[in-house]
Formats: sequence, C-alpha cells, structure tokens
Amino acid sequence: MVGDQIINGIILGSMYALIALGYTLVFGVLDKLNFAHSEVFMAGGYVGLSWIALGAPVWLAIIGVAAVAGIMGLAVELISFRKFKGSDGQITASLSSLAVGIVMIDLVQKYWGSEPIAISLPVALRTAGFTLGGMTLTWLKVGILGFTLILMIGLQVLVQKTALGRNIRAVADNPASASLLGVDVKRVNQQTFFIASALAGIAGLLLTMRTGFASSDIGLGFGLKALAIMGIGGMGDLRGAVIGGLVVGLCEGLGFQFGFGRLADIMVWVLMIFVLVVRPAGLFGNATARDVRA
Repeated sequence: MVGDQIINGIILGSMYALIALGYTLVFGVLDKLNFAHSEVFMAGGYVGLSWIALGAPVWLAIIGVAAVAGIMGLAVELISFRKFKGSDGQITASLSSLAVGIVMIDLVQKYWGSEPIAISLPVALRTAGFTLGGMTLTWLKVGILGFTLILMIGLQVLVQKTALGRNIRAVADNPASASLLGVDVKRVNQQTFFIASALAGIAGLLLTMRTGFASSDIGLGFGLKALAIMGIGGMGDLRGAVIGGLVVGLCEGLGFQFGFGRLADIMVWVLMIFVLVVRPAGLFGNATARDVRA
C-alpha cells in the first residue's frame, strides 16, 4: 500500500540523512570529503550484528557501535586528514580517505567474509506491531524511525546550543580566527570526526536490523547517495542533509510503489540534477560559504 511505502521511504530517508549529516559535518569543518565515511557505516552493521549475536541487548549494541565507529573516525582523521593542509591537501586527504575505505572493506571481508551475513532478531521484535490508518507498522520500524529522529534533533541541539557546537561552527567559519580565540582546532576536528562516524555506524546497525543482514557491498551505494543528498540540501548545511535524505527516501519508496522498480534507485540523481540546475548551491546552500549551518 502507498502508506506502507511512505513509512518505508521515511525510514530509509532517515538513514540516508544520518550518513549525509556525517559528510556535511566533516565538509563544513575541514572543507574536505571523507570517502571512508560510507565504509564506517558499512562496518557499523557488522559490529552491531556481532554484539547482538553475542546476546547483547539492542541498546547496548547501539552504544558499542557508536563507540567503535567513533574510534574508526578518529583513525581516519589521523591517517587521512591531520597532516594534509592547504588547497592541495583537499584532494590528497580525500584520496587518502578513499584508500582507507578500501582497506576497511578488505578487513571486513577478511574477518566476516564477502557474503552477506544474516542477523537473527527475536520474532516478536520483527513482527509485533499495530495497524494505523490501514498501514501495518511494526515496533521495529517505529523504533528505528523514532531513534533516527532523536539523533537528528540531538545533533541540531548540539551544534546550536552547546559549547562544542559553538566551537565546531567557529572552526568551520574560520579555523585561524577560532584558534586565536582559544579554540583547540585539532580537538574540534577530532570531535567532529567522532560524532560524524558514530552517526554513520549507528545508521549501519539500524539498516542491518531493518533488512536482516549485513553486507560489505552496501557502503558504496549508500555513500554515493548520501553525497548526492548533501549536494541537494547544500554543502555544509545540516537542515539540507536531513530534508534531502527524507525527500530522497520518500521518492524511492513511492517509486517502488508505482512500478518503477530499480529505476527508483536513480531518482536521487535525477533530483540532484534538477535541484542543482535551479539552485547550484543546493536547497539551503550558500555559494560563498562552507560553514556548518543548522
């Protein structure tokens, strides 16, 4: 039914948004693209699957995935971004992060294998639910959607209302001026990578719970779509990442409902082309600024 596909599209879009938020945070602060970000998302599904397989409750698996993914993000920052500065450093750092992402894929395949691995969730968790307005909603779907919305709102509050958020915005606006004002730019960069990667890892776990399996191939597809969503919403704009992700998810869900099949997967690219033709800086973007905006 259309209602079911709308819910599925919103859930999928919220996961796109979580990944796009990570891209947006790093780009807004460093003006660089972290191509390893999508592989942190992929690895999050495997790490969460392992925790759940060991009998850990879902809430503990989420905390564990956030911590592991955050540490992976710190490693990417150290290896690929910390030493590369200046205009030439933008390309070098991004290419370095691409290489790190490829290494991540290889390590995951060495440890878990190259074939998708199924996750075993309690039957009650997968099937229990209710009917609302003709739509069948499982508690798992409701929980995933609710949790992703909480994360997105929490990130908005963090960036706008906390000292860390003010530091992130200051570094994004002008790192040199922020340093003169006493902001530890290196620490802010590390904190940004940790937060962005933790969000990606959690998104990977939530997707694994929703689909029932983890795959080492999933990072590339989701990562490319998240980059397109960042372009749709506006480079460096958190609102754009959220709204763009939800719109793309809805378009894909409705596309499948109305018989477009796999053509629904290209809707993100059609939408990106249309938006960038009308507004080259994206829906909320500013062609002259790259700072993190919420």
